[in-house]
Amino acid sequence: MNEKTVKKMARLMLGGTLVFAGISHLTVGRKDFRAQVPDWVPLPIDDTVVYSGLAEIALGSSLILASDRHEQTVGKVAASFFTAVFPGNISQFVNKRSAFGLDTDRKRFTRLFFQPVLIYWALASTNNT
Repeated sequence: MNEKTVKKMARLMLGGTLVFAGISHLTVGRKDFRAQVPDWVPLPIDDTVVYSGLAEIALGSSLILASDRHEQTVGKVAASFFTAVFPGNISQFVNKRSAFGLDTDRKRFTRLFFQPVLIYWALASTNNT
């Protein structure tokens, strides 16, 4: 399998994961996603969860459907999104909010290290590295 095929598969997998997560924001995962909204966000918690879910669906769809011409831009936007929502992961850790099976400080802390992986994944799978 060549590098281009691997990157495309990684991009499609990330896109599918984002679409699934976005749908979860709007349905079965809504309560858990509320645990990640920092107290300082000026919108109602549920609105924040819905808007971020819609953004994930849009980003995931964009990653799946992106043409070669636009994939780098979509990758940069996805990486920026993962950076922008990182404070939610920090908030979940600092405020000791259990969600998604992250029910100990150790699990919540370990989760923090996954965000840079998502950022890299978004960039690498769209030829930004």
